[in-house]
Amino acid sequence: MRLDRNFANGRFIEPASDELIAVYNPATGAAIAHVTGATQAEAIAAVDAAAVAQKGWRKLPSAERAVYLHKLADALTECAPSIGAALALESGKSVADATNEAIYAGQITRYHAEWARRIEGEVIPSDTRDENLVLHREPIGVVACLIPFNYPVYTFMRKVAPALIAGNTVVVRPSNNTPTSAFEIAKAVEKAGLPAGVVNILAMNHATAEALCTHPKIGMITLTGSVGAGRKVLDYCKANIAKPSLELGGKTPAIIEADADLQKAARELVASKTTHCGQLCTAIERVYVHESVHDRFVALLKQQMSAVEFGDRSEQPSLMGPLVNEASRQAIHAMVKRAIAEGAKLETGGKLPSGEGFFYPATLLTNCHQDMEIIQEETFGPIMPVVKYSTLDEALEMANDHQFGLSSVLYTENYRGAMKVANGIEAGELYVNRTPADPYQGFHAGWKRSGLGGDDGKHGMLEFTQTRLVVMKY
Repeated sequence: MRLDRNFANGRFIEPASDELIAVYNPATGAAIAHVTGATQAEAIAAVDAAAVAQKGWRKLPSAERAVYLHKLADALTECAPSIGAALALESGKSVADATNEAIYAGQITRYHAEWARRIEGEVIPSDTRDENLVLHREPIGVVACLIPFNYPVYTFMRKVAPALIAGNTVVVRPSNNTPTSAFEIAKAVEKAGLPAGVVNILAMNHATAEALCTHPKIGMITLTGSVGAGRKVLDYCKANIAKPSLELGGKTPAIIEADADLQKAARELVASKTTHCGQLCTAIERVYVHESVHDRFVALLKQQMSAVEFGDRSEQPSLMGPLVNEASRQAIHAMVKRAIAEGAKLETGGKLPSGEGFFYPATLLTNCHQDMEIIQEETFGPIMPVVKYSTLDEALEMANDHQFGLSSVLYTENYRGAMKVANGIEAGELYVNRTPADPYQGFHAGWKRSGLGGDDGKHGMLEFTQTRLVVMKY
């Protein structure tokens, strides 16, 4: 069983306490590792180290910071097998998928390195004679990065790479469900030769996380997590008026029009819902199907959902893997039972499997209606509820009648309908005739309770900057 230490100020540190955080393989339920929990003093020391390092890091020309990021991308690619091996064990992913996630993390790091010469300010006309207004883009300082369990390697670099190229330094708190891959990333940081204190990685309990996030030298907190976690981060931000960037809950609606390619739509929706056991912020969470094709489409979904097998992906990579923990499994099963009690029809799945591991079957529910919990609340599991509709206006109204607005999906061959949804959907993203994939040159940002700020692309990078207006009289 491996034992991981925290990484701060350029080195793996000897633990100051005997607190250990157990890490479990969700496919077996067995403990696979322990990581040392950082003390509040260690977290504060890491922030102090990051603040000292940031003074020199921000003064480097951005092109020099890019050289370091390219080295880090190289190291992530070289270390992908070891990062992937750790991630597969702690997450239940196949080794191939976990390794690919590490490779993809290297790619997004390289993408953000290329912004080095494109972080632009503005020259603004003045109302005053003999005067120039110059708007600068500047780093914020030290950023606290709070990482989720579902795609912890990719999300790590999705936050860290743009923060670094903009001139910030970071203190990263990985999820306590998936911290071992973060410490493999620390080895890549070490291998890349980044200056001490630029990247710090510490596992910690909630009390220590609060001490980290409310430290006066934290200028920004970026989180991917639940709405409840987002509210907590906003409370942390109030302490020192730190900037929040939050990607929170999602409840992606998929609208299936009468003219849609039903075979393609069914295949892609089932893949979206069963990838990583549905533990994806943009996974399809509710399906609105036109009444004229409802029965045919449900039959396709049922056939494909019934064929999805689950199990340990280390042995059979083609299987659907487990949920993150037993609490998640029990919560999802309770939601399914309540939906059935409210009148939903169980088409397939919906039963707690016996045996070890935190597995749950692909579950299809029909006869659902808009005010059901299963339609209104995020499941974050392999549950697909279906609602029938009569007109596109009705479907759009139901898609928008929601607390979340992260992503959305439409299947149609009618450009008029596509434009109506594109102009009317209340979500940060719309995918037409495909399911979400978060291109890292785009901008992944939620509306409503799905978050503040966003990730990816130019606008995601600029989240990690602040402005300074210089008024020059001559």
